[in-house]
Amino acid sequence: MTDLERFRATMNYQSVDRRPFWVWGPWPETVDRWKLEGYDEAEFDYGAGADSASIYGGWFFPNPPFEREVVHEDDEHILYVNHEGILLRELKNHPLSSMPQFVKFPVETREEFRKFWKERMRPDLTERIGPDWQRQLREIRELPHPFIIISDRWGGFFGPIRNLLGVERLCMLFHDDPAFVEEMMDADADFIIAMMSQILDVATPDAYAFWEDMAYNTAPLISPEMARRYMLPRYKRVTEFLTGRGVKHIVLDSDGRIDSLIPIWLDSGINCLYPFEVQCGMDVLAVRGKYGRDLRIWGGVDKRALAKGPRAIDAELARLRPLIEEGGYIPHTDHSIPPDVSFANYKYYVKRMEEICR
Repeated sequence: MTDLERFRATMNYQSVDRRPFWVWGPWPETVDRWKLEGYDEAEFDYGAGADSASIYGGWFFPNPPFEREVVHEDDEHILYVNHEGILLRELKNHPLSSMPQFVKFPVETREEFRKFWKERMRPDLTERIGPDWQRQLREIRELPHPFIIISDRWGGFFGPIRNLLGVERLCMLFHDDPAFVEEMMDADADFIIAMMSQILDVATPDAYAFWEDMAYNTAPLISPEMARRYMLPRYKRVTEFLTGRGVKHIVLDSDGRIDSLIPIWLDSGINCLYPFEVQCGMDVLAVRGKYGRDLRIWGGVDKRALAKGPRAIDAELARLRPLIEEGGYIPHTDHSIPPDVSFANYKYYVKRMEEICR
């Protein structure tokens, strides 16, 4: 079977030649450690043995991007405006391996939001993908891999608005000015539909994914009641449009403890979630037991087990084996590989995962 055939069969609980698995790559700092331990990028592909997917997540960012503007820097930190218009402070070494400090966001008022959206959220695929975007989409669709579109950072009804306003400001607005929140949500629903309408005229992806990241380690950042009231109607607008145009799998990405939001997402037409962070109490076997086969699952492999060595890795994969065998599940680590994972342990993990999936 091709990776595409295997993906489709697995997502539909059908027979396969072997179960697929994916890798979620290492942090840059992890790669630096691995190089000290003998890792050679020319000789070893950290995705070797895993299935491939054509995943596109950069088409939904603000465009044109903001110009990078350095406000201050010293030996350890840099304060700058990033491509999304956010003023943030980062470590100069390995900025991707730690959380930045968010200092200021690009929007505070309705007027600033409307200006931002008019200038930078135009659904123009020629600007966003390139003048030959239709040819590019057809070529992607012809590959023997699943075609997955993730509206990364800017397709959803909490995460993207948080990127505009910041967490505190957004959470206060649910109480102080819910009409403003609804205006922003409606604008993003319109934007997603306008983008996907053009894409679907040319090629149908196997999956479309929202991006939210709307929970921390013990709970969502807003109550489930608020999510149901404000977010569910906008999800349904998008999911009904997508399924009506032939998209089979509607996916959502959120880190953190999300169990209280799952019923809302299922009611809204979303049928797949990831990455199920184990350290936040998310157990993919318990989720399957509670919600059944209507909910497909990606992820859920405890990345902390990889740091502990072969015995812990074997135990983690043995825990997940029933779900791997059942289908409707594609295992991968529950986030990027952190630098406490040795190169030897990572190689062992990939080898054992490949053996189990076969």
